[in-house]
Amino acid sequence: MKNVSVLGCGWLGMPLAISLLDEGYSVKGSTTTEKKISLLEINNIDPYLLDISSFEEFYDFLDSDILIIAITSKDIDGFESLISQIENSSIQKVIFISSTSVYGKRNKIMTEEDEVLQTPLSAIENLFREDTFFETTILRFAGLFGDERHPSNWFKNERKIPQPKGFVNMIHKEDCIEIIHEIIDQNCWNETFNVCSNHHPTRREFYTIAKLSNDFEVPKFEDNDVYEWKIISSNKVQKKLDYTFIHDDLLNI
Repeated sequence: MKNVSVLGCGWLGMPLAISLLDEGYSVKGSTTTEKKISLLEINNIDPYLLDISSFEEFYDFLDSDILIIAITSKDIDGFESLISQIENSSIQKVIFISSTSVYGKRNKIMTEEDEVLQTPLSAIENLFREDTFFETTILRFAGLFGDERHPSNWFKNERKIPQPKGFVNMIHKEDCIEIIHEIIDQNCWNETFNVCSNHHPTRREFYTIAKLSNDFEVPKFEDNDVYEWKIISSNKVQKKLDYTFIHDDLLNI
């Protein structure tokens, strides 16, 4: 398969699309912003101006073998319309970018077998998981960081950081892109994977080091009476793909 469509060429989707081009794929990319069309063209990505909530026809965009969905929309009706169009397209495989936010804070290590919250995102996951017209792999990414998205820039204006005794669940953009490549290269479909660094420092330790590394002041933390946390396990994706994270030390950022 050499034809890929990337729905959502933003912070993650754009470098992903470029990396696929570098691997010899023909890539279509979408944006909801007209001014970004020229950016897609400059990078040799076939550009499309598309918004899932507009219920427009995606058929030319879906004239590919693989669809990668990298948008943050939680519009269930929009996704139902999109899935209907995928069923009538040449798309055979789908990668749906989800989030570990589907798990509640249950003070335990969370695996793909654990129950998820009943949210629009988990409902959209199920729409793809239950469709038999194409094969979908769902990637639940932990907190995303990399490049300009640096944790030192979060919690500004002396905003106090909650749950300092809780644990950090993060994944670097480079690992996200590499995992997607491995899914395609290894033909790994009809799976749900957590994708998160193995390193889980406390929120106090992580954000203190992140702030100081960019010469910010030591952050302030809430004094929470109730101790809430979760640790995301990525054992499944590492074993299935024989994958080693590039950025697995969150204190070395």
